[in-house]
Amino acid sequence: MAEIKNKLLGNNNKKSAFIKKSTKVDLTPMVDLGFLLITFFVFTTTMSQPTVMNLNMPYDKVEPGDKICESWVLTVLLTKDNLIKYYEGMPESNPVIRITSFDNDGIRNIILQKRKVVKNATGSADDFVMIIKPSDESTFQNFVNIVDEVAINNVKHYYTSEIDKNDLNNLHPLQKQ
Repeated sequence: MAEIKNKLLGNNNKKSAFIKKSTKVDLTPMVDLGFLLITFFVFTTTMSQPTVMNLNMPYDKVEPGDKICESWVLTVLLTKDNLIKYYEGMPESNPVIRITSFDNDGIRNIILQKRKVVKNATGSADDFVMIIKPSDESTFQNFVNIVDEVAINNVKHYYTSEIDKNDLNNLHPLQKQ
């Protein structure tokens, strides 16, 4: 047994030299991984741009030159509490104002019925015109919802406008009841 120890320690009984290993860490792979992650996040954030719906607004200084048949028009007034007041025709003719909502049986059915009436009268539902008038009491979400309904129902001609004096005169009797 003594011979084995001597062979392991060496013949001249010197202390065995302790081998020091390098304490440096190669960070090259970590830097490569960091640049790959940065590149990935830069590309993914710039490629996913939010999409918006185009909304063409008319120039308000000039009166519109196109005359629209009153029976083809549906005017929608966005009011408080997510309610929609609407009427057919022009406000000067004192139309009957009705109330609906954004529910499943609400404004979508009214738009579909009006498109069907216009199609029966003219042969094309594309002649249907919708006027959207948000009030000060309505929310931006109401406006987004009605524009979504316009897009879903494929309404080709729609306009946004402010509530004018004729609309206010027609609304006051309805609000007093």
